[in-house]
Amino acid sequence: MAKESSFDVVSTVDMQEIDNAYNQTKKELVQRYDLKDSGAEIDLDKQGKAITVHAPSDFVARQVIDVLSSKLVKRGIDLKAVSWGSPIAATGQSVRLVARIIEGIEKEIATRINKDIKAEKFKVKVQIEGDKLRVFSPSRDSLQEVINFLKEKDYGQPLQYVNYR
Repeated sequence: MAKESSFDVVSTVDMQEIDNAYNQTKKELVQRYDLKDSGAEIDLDKQGKAITVHAPSDFVARQVIDVLSSKLVKRGIDLKAVSWGSPIAATGQSVRLVARIIEGIEKEIATRINKDIKAEKFKVKVQIEGDKLRVFSPSRDSLQEVINFLKEKDYGQPLQYVNYR
């Protein structure tokens, strides 16, 4: 019997790059003419993996999010890794928006990926291991087909394919 090859499907985010984008956005809030005295603020909670935007209006909050998004894209972070919630009314007329940074594959999404792979009848085995999936097959070509299939699908978060052996 041939040795089985495998790879892992994971969803990870480089927190250092998010921190760098956050710091650039914070600097631009102080320097940019239309945002300078607007009262907009941005906070990053590394442990809680959350970004909070405080702004005097929804329009200003959206401008701050646009600035942050452009910084994230320049740093190679997929915008699907940041999930923005709905605006929350804060004190006075101000607005607060909270985003959570998606890392790891949740159980529901992992089972959906598993079902999609099985529905295509690839000659592979899939194991769900915590917040990642491991795909096994004796044929490396089958593994490549699975990777290409998953790249075409959208699961609402960025997926990486690592430990290909």
